[in-house]
Amino acid sequence: MSTGSFDLLSPDLVLGQIEESYGLSLDGSITPFASYVNRVYGIRSDEGDEYVAKFYRPGRWSIEAIGEEHEFVHDCAEAEVPVVAPLPDPEGFTLQVLEAETDDGATEFPYALYQKRGGRGFDAEHGEEWYRLGSLAGRVHSAAGARPAFHRLECTPAGSTRRFVGELEEVVHPEVETEFHDLVNAGLEMIEPLFEGLPMLRIHGDFHRGNVLDRADDGLLLIDFDDMMIGPAVQDLWLLLPDHAWAARREIAEIVEGYEQFADFPYQTLRLIEPLRLMRIIYYLAWSALQRDDHRFQRTNPDWGSRAFWIREIEDIRSQLDAIAEDLAR
Repeated sequence: MSTGSFDLLSPDLVLGQIEESYGLSLDGSITPFASYVNRVYGIRSDEGDEYVAKFYRPGRWSIEAIGEEHEFVHDCAEAEVPVVAPLPDPEGFTLQVLEAETDDGATEFPYALYQKRGGRGFDAEHGEEWYRLGSLAGRVHSAAGARPAFHRLECTPAGSTRRFVGELEEVVHPEVETEFHDLVNAGLEMIEPLFEGLPMLRIHGDFHRGNVLDRADDGLLLIDFDDMMIGPAVQDLWLLLPDHAWAARREIAEIVEGYEQFADFPYQTLRLIEPLRLMRIIYYLAWSALQRDDHRFQRTNPDWGSRAFWIREIEDIRSQLDAIAEDLAR
């Protein structure tokens, strides 16, 4: 399947499909929102109701995996965690599929519709704000125990990162390919033992401050469960931090204090923060590789994939490996 297949989504096709599936009458406006991997659009009904439509990248998740994402969000909503759940169609289904015809056949785009919820970005600076973020994560993880998930990635080196490294095999510039893979594989071998025997649960997976909205009198709102995983609890905490683990001890303590108002925190997972940062670098490269043929991505990232680009990435990975070694030695 072409990684550039999102270019098939025309405004008329998107709006017509949503009107047909959800029985809505739309006013014809459509606003693209920023999204790393999927395509997300703001739309509005003739009555002025605002919605967000998320079209999943074809081939990234199975229908079953997306279903487990929706299930997790609904479990959170039922537990009164502040989230935005996908809307059901008249028959009660929250996941739809749009088919776009091409000369090579049809491409299927799974998609879901959400009520638009506004809010400003939440930029924590003080102790109480870190506490609030930790409390939100604890509430999510308290709801996460309601059921397992069988079709999502496991947030471990063996369960996901090695797969992403494999997906990059034909993407890395040939002049630095050996150096990249040798460095990454050495890093994964170093951190893999740290994940053995640790408790795992359903997690948001991309719990950073950009996915937390502050709704004034309504409090914090967590959005975008697209990267839901099975993983260690700390994955939903470290992305909130302003710095490396050893330079953010105060923030970690305040986040964990808030977390423990709703769920027990496994303190042994704190040593995973810097290894998870390494895994995130590789994950982000794989995200980008998925969309490297999209016209929009090429316009905004003209240097992506060049020799100079990969040299910078190798240096970032090398620096992170040094940070992991320093942190483990403390």
